[in-house]
Amino acid sequence: MSRSVLHIDVNSAYLSWTAVEMLKNGAAEDIRIIASAIAGDPEKRHGIILAKSEPAKKFGIKTAMTLGEAQRRCPGLKIYPPDHRLYEEYSDRLYALLSEYTDVIERFSIDECWLEYTGSEKIFGPPEAAAKEISERVKAEFGFTVNIGVSVNKLLSKMASEFQKPDRIHTLYPHEIEEKMWPLPTRELFGVGRSASEALARIGLFTIGDVARADLSLLVSALKPAMGRTVHEHANGIDDSPVMTKEENERKVVGHSDTTSEDVKTEEEALYYLLSQAERVGRRLRKAGKRAGVVTVQLKNNAFKSYSHQRKLPAPINSTSDIYTAASDLFSEMWRGDALRLLGLSLSDLRGPDEREAEGDGQLSLFDAAEIKEDVKQEELLDETQDKIRERFGKDAITRATLKKNN
Repeated sequence: MSRSVLHIDVNSAYLSWTAVEMLKNGAAEDIRIIASAIAGDPEKRHGIILAKSEPAKKFGIKTAMTLGEAQRRCPGLKIYPPDHRLYEEYSDRLYALLSEYTDVIERFSIDECWLEYTGSEKIFGPPEAAAKEISERVKAEFGFTVNIGVSVNKLLSKMASEFQKPDRIHTLYPHEIEEKMWPLPTRELFGVGRSASEALARIGLFTIGDVARADLSLLVSALKPAMGRTVHEHANGIDDSPVMTKEENERKVVGHSDTTSEDVKTEEEALYYLLSQAERVGRRLRKAGKRAGVVTVQLKNNAFKSYSHQRKLPAPINSTSDIYTAASDLFSEMWRGDALRLLGLSLSDLRGPDEREAEGDGQLSLFDAAEIKEDVKQEELLDETQDKIRERFGKDAITRATLKKNN
């Protein structure tokens, strides 16, 4: 049976949800059809634009633009404050509706999610028909619109939902990749950040098609091995990652995130948070007697837009040093240079000793083992000693010099 995955993305979510609530409460004007925007508190959020209407876009107003710049471009711009409690309520209502079509839903952010639709065709018909029904129901029952991407995996359905907006349904099946996806600039490939896009441009690759047709060795040398392979696979539409429910994520993931009170604007600040998180999740992993095969870093900027990268490791890990190294590499590859308000680090594909041995992970050649065995042993001994000290005297009893310096 061919796989079917839908990606649902609410159009201008914050502005749409605010507009719907205002109309329900008797507002005479739909703020979606005038030049309007949702902006954070000018004192605490520096007046950042969080969402904007279609008329506002015509003035060149963009998400994450400062309020001052937006008002200079459009003096009559109507500004409304965000209501995150309200947004969570609308997100939950949408989730409940989508749950009627499948019980396998992965929330990517407050306004985006994937549906594993495979098998649901027997009840609701082809995925395109279900997408049309969902789109019409959302409009009729909630009063806002969504974009829906339809394909055979998470990557392609996400890419499809980003095509022309708003209120559209797009397909991106494997046979459509060359026509619909390859002409797009590399920056639009899911998972490619600013630095990766610039690195690709330096070697003459400007479109997704350029990357798809490029020799893998060229990408590996430009982007580092793991990132190079991932980008090459994504450019060719390859993605076998499962749609993960919240319960599955909770069982299979160890993670920690920090929401910051001020914008994080430098790489040094960001890496401080990731090192602290590596300490936390590493300790939890070792306590559970597990190692992780996948590392994920999630970022959310001060416009409340989330993005993440993950890396499949050649061998499972649980040392703080290894976790931090993988996380810092991911951050360097993905960070777009934007001001951050949330940083998160999670470890998945968790395995115990028996699972590792059965699958042969982490096995080294005799030559490699002889070279690094002592280093690994010392690293594990250091982590074990630190864990015992913290367990006996408290988590702050021992602190890395880097963390101490930044406190």
